[in-house]
Amino acid sequence: MLHHIRGKLIEVKPTEAIIDCQGLGYQVNISLHTYSAIAHQKELMLFLHPIYKEDSQTLYGFSSKQERDVFVHLISVSGVGGNTARTILSSLSPIEVIAGIGREDVALLQSVKGIGAKTAQRVIIDLKDKLAPLADEVEAVGANPSIKAEAIAALEVLGYPARQSERVLSKLLQDPAISSIEELIKAALKKL
Repeated sequence: MLHHIRGKLIEVKPTEAIIDCQGLGYQVNISLHTYSAIAHQKELMLFLHPIYKEDSQTLYGFSSKQERDVFVHLISVSGVGGNTARTILSSLSPIEVIAGIGREDVALLQSVKGIGAKTAQRVIIDLKDKLAPLADEVEAVGANPSIKAEAIAALEVLGYPARQSERVLSKLLQDPAISSIEELIKAALKKL
């Protein structure tokens, strides 16, 4: 099973990235969420999930383990394939998906193009219990050390010292209005 890929970003589009890993180019399907996280990077690592079919092999890549975990849960639902799950994660952040399923917010899932009421209800019924541990993390973003660590790592890639980033992030995590890692990093960039 493929876990991740680390290499040079050769080309990136909103739906796919071409990554050179020791002379071998990999075409990896990505969400808009991942695209915004990697668009300006030269060297990167993506967490992978392959989907094998009789006539194709498709790689899906994610900027965080959390996004990959949500993707894997989504494709486990009957009627939700890789492209549908990617569309959901392009329209909503992983945290929004987890929180929406936890709240049984059918309207939120229906706001994604191509997701009807039946599919939204099926996703909620199938995943509510499976995503409950992740939903607890969403309720207390500040209590989730992985989000803070991920934000520190992202800011280090951008050239900010870890100690300085950690001080700023600790203050920002106390703000209940910040509900995703993207918001956290954007807010931190304004303060650094």
